[in-house]
Amino acid sequence: LGIAKQVEPVLLVPIGMGVILANVPLGGLTEAGGLLAVLRAAGIDTQLFPLLIFIGVGAMIDFGSLLERPYTVFLGAAAQFGIFGTFFLAYFLGDGGLRLFDFSFKDAISIGIIGSADGPTSIYVATMLGSKYTPAIVVAAYSYMALVPIIQPPIMRALTTEAERRLVMPTRAQKVSRRTRVLFPIVTILVVGLIAPKATPLIGTLMFGNLLRESRVLERLSQAAQNEMANIVTILLGLTVGGMMVARDFLRLETIMIYVMGVVAFALGTATGLILGKGMYLASGKRINPLIGAAGISAFPMCARVVQRVGLEANPQNHLLMHAAGANTAGQIASVVAGGAALVLAP
Repeated sequence: LGIAKQVEPVLLVPIGMGVILANVPLGGLTEAGGLLAVLRAAGIDTQLFPLLIFIGVGAMIDFGSLLERPYTVFLGAAAQFGIFGTFFLAYFLGDGGLRLFDFSFKDAISIGIIGSADGPTSIYVATMLGSKYTPAIVVAAYSYMALVPIIQPPIMRALTTEAERRLVMPTRAQKVSRRTRVLFPIVTILVVGLIAPKATPLIGTLMFGNLLRESRVLERLSQAAQNEMANIVTILLGLTVGGMMVARDFLRLETIMIYVMGVVAFALGTATGLILGKGMYLASGKRINPLIGAAGISAFPMCARVVQRVGLEANPQNHLLMHAAGANTAGQIASVVAGGAALVLAP
C-alpha cells in the first residue's frame, strides 16, 4: 500500500518492514532484549513516541483559520461522534451484548478512538488502556486517514444538495494578532486540562509544538520539531508498531472487524459533522456551506483538502479551504479532548 498505492507511505512502509522483521523465524527481534522489544518498551509502553509526534504536529499546524472563524469549533466537536458511536457498537458486539467478538470494555474504547482520525491519539489511548488490539487499531487509524479522499466524498454528496455544495463563502476573515496566536496554546492547555485532565499530556505536547511555531523566536526548534524529530520518531514508531504484529496474535477475526468498524467510525464522524453543517447553513440564513462540517474529523490536512475539492466540483468559484481548515484544526483539539474523555470512561 505504502509504495505501490502511495497510501500514507511515511508510516506504512516502516510498519511493513517492522512486520517482516517481527515474523522472521528465530530472528529474535521481538524477544527480550531484541530491537523491536526495546523500542516497544521505550516508546509505546511509555507513550513517548505519540507524544513526541504531537510536538511535531503542533509545530506544523496553523490555528489561524480556527481563530479567525471560532464557530468552526462546533463542527470539530460534532465530528467526534464517530468515536462514541463506534465504541457502543464494539462493546455491544463484544462483552457488553452479543459476545460475538472478544472485545472488552477497554478494547471497545480503544477501537472507538479510531474515529478520532488521529494516529497519535489512537496509539496513546490504546496503550494507556492496555488493549490487546493496539497494532490493528494503529494500522486502521493511519490507513483510513490516508483513505479520507475515498471515504468522505460519497457521504458528502449523499447528505448535501447541489445548491448547498455550490454555496460560495467569503474568503476574507479578520486577522488574528500575534498576541492571540501566542496565548492560544497556553489557554488551550489550561482549559482542556480542566475539562479532561487525562488529555493533558496530549494537548500539552501539541500546544507546546504550536507555541514553538507561533513565538517566532524559536524558528530553529520549530523547524527541528517539524522535520528532524518528527521524521526520526515516525520511523521508530512505524517499526515498533509493525513489530507488534506477530502472525500468531494478529491474524484473527477480531482484527478484520476492527478494520470494518474503523470505516464506520470515519463515516459516522463525517456524517455528524455534515449534519451540524446543514444546521448552521439554515441558522445562518444560508451563508455557511455545510460541506465544511466534513472537515471536523482531525485527519489534518487531508479533510480540508477533500472539502475544497468537492466544493470546486460543484462550483469552480467555490474556495472553502480556509473555512475547512478551521474545522479541521478544531477537530484536532476535539479529538484530544475526546481521547481524554475516553480514558475517564475506562474503569
